[in-house]
Order: sequence, then C-alpha cells, then structure tokens
Amino acid sequence: MAERVVYLNGQIVPESKASISIRDLGFLHGDAAFDTARTFNGKVFKLREHVDRLYQSLKFLRIDPGMPAEQMAELTGEVARRNAPLLGRNEDYWVSQRVTRGRVDDASHRATVLIECRPLPLKQRAKYFRDGVQLVTSSVRRTPPWVMSPQVKTHNYLNVVMADLEVKSQNPDAWVALLDERGNLSEGSSYNIFLVKDGVLYTPRAQMVLNGITRQTVLELASQLKIPMVEKDVDLFDASASDEMFVTTTSVCILPARNFNGVVIGNGHIPGPVTKGLMAAFSERVGMDYVGQYLAHLGE
Repeated sequence: MAERVVYLNGQIVPESKASISIRDLGFLHGDAAFDTARTFNGKVFKLREHVDRLYQSLKFLRIDPGMPAEQMAELTGEVARRNAPLLGRNEDYWVSQRVTRGRVDDASHRATVLIECRPLPLKQRAKYFRDGVQLVTSSVRRTPPWVMSPQVKTHNYLNVVMADLEVKSQNPDAWVALLDERGNLSEGSSYNIFLVKDGVLYTPRAQMVLNGITRQTVLELASQLKIPMVEKDVDLFDASASDEMFVTTTSVCILPARNFNGVVIGNGHIPGPVTKGLMAAFSERVGMDYVGQYLAHLGE
C-alpha cells in the first residue's frame, strides 16, 4: 500500500482520490461535527467514547450521519487497521471522523461522512516533554456556553484560532490559554487545563469547557490514585500561584506546563510530583510509555 486510505460516503478510497464538493455545507458554513481519537501502538484508544461523543454533537446539530454509532466505530477501526502498515517506527495516528450536513445543492441533505488518519506530530512536540509548554492568555475570550455549548465539537474554530494567532504573534512557541467572559481560565485551543496546589488537583468546571475524553481519563486516574480534585472557577491568581500545571488532549495525553503568562510555575521543575504520577498512570492505562515515545523523536 503506497498511501493512506480514507472512508468517504460509503467507500474506502486512497487519500489522494478523496474529494468533497465545493457546495458542501461543512466547507461553506462550517456546518459539521467531528471527533478525534489517537492510537497507541496502532490501536485506537477509547474509540467508542469518541464515537459516542461525536453522535451527541450530531444529535445537538440535528445532523443524521446515515449510520448507527456501532457502524461508525467499526469503519473507524477498519480505516485505522488498513493504514497501520504505513506507520513508521515508534509512530501513531490521529484518527478522525468528520460529518457535515451535506451539499447545499442536495435537497435530501445527505450527510458527508469522512474517516481519516494523520500521523501524530511527535517530532514537532517532543521538546515540550523535555522543556514543558508555555501558556499565555489571549484578549480573545472563549465563546460562552450560553452562546454555543463547548461540548459540541464543530468545524467552527475561529474563536480559538484567533486567540492562538494573537498569542503566537508575541511568542511563536507559546500555547494559548483562553479566559471566559468573567476572566476565569477556560481551556486551550484544543486542550483542557489542570493545576495543582498543595497536592489538590483543580480544573475549570465541565459546564464551561469541552469535557475532553483525556480530561475524563485524568479525573478517573486521580480518583484511583487518591488525589483530591476540585472542579471550580480558576482565576489568574490561582494559575500563577499553582505548584504545578499541565494540559490534556488526545495527542499529548498529559503534558506539563513550564510557565503561565511568563511566571514560572512552582519551583520550575517539570513534571511536578502529582503530574508525574498521573503521567505514569496514563502510560500504564494505554499500555505504552507515551512520554518515551515523544522523547525518542528529540533531535530528529
């Protein structure tokens, strides 16, 4: 097999042969939902949880994907399996489902359904596991939940794109941390944020952020490790005064932060003890040393 394959509207085809109409509502209006899982050693982690979340988004948006969730999960697994031989040594995939409302010139509005894989940016992100990420807030605020629910993963990402562009114009290596309308910490461009103070784990309330699958996994692991945890409004003082801070998302799992708005977090050593324990527990849960996987790509 010379190239990756995708599933598109009933067929598995080579990626280079897949095409979507210029009349598609996902392209014209961002009228679409998606979800993304990742593989560990080629196996998709929590696939059904990701598919179930996709279907919750589709129900909210009133988009009929034309197939049950079970079939979507089976097709996703099939696409991942077919693409697995193209993975390089010590590599893994993002695995995404994308469903649009269909074409504007199709009166039936049959959904466009795409399932595809992309290699994780292991080389590009390896340094963050050595150095930690720098989190910087933006003047662009997160869309409030009373305007659009943060639980819906749509193709409308301009809010976080503009926030990320603002931060990167000042520091190209920084990751954005968005505030809500009241000035509390919400989330990043595609990641949840946690902090640790005096051994207690804090994270913004689920009602104000996307309740990420990795976020949920971290809360499960914290419970198993007997780490006290609190979901609450987290303000700028809380963040700057924290002993540890980390972000969670599908690709990087748990990734420690080095500073927040230029203020060194804790004693400057990363990862801190609580973060380190959670990272180890996460590696055990997924059956591989995901930190080692990233660090192996340093210097490439």
